[in-house]
Amino acid sequence: MDTCATAKGQIVIPAILRRKYGIKEGTRIGILENGDSIILKPMTEEYLKKLQGSLKGTGALKVLVDERRRD
Repeated sequence: MDTCATAKGQIVIPAILRRKYGIKEGTRIGILENGDSIILKPMTEEYLKKLQGSLKGTGALKVLVDERRRD
């Protein structure tokens, strides 16, 4: 599938992919760069639920609490 960027840099995600990945109006899309590729990750409720617990044991909570204390 191909699409073209507008003068503002906007692109259209084909309907078949929007349905497949649950992308609706207002869905946030994460943009990641991977070498010479751009990856679009829809931040749907299902995707966010899959992330639960993925940072367990990494010390991320301590880092967040420390940052909040500094603010």
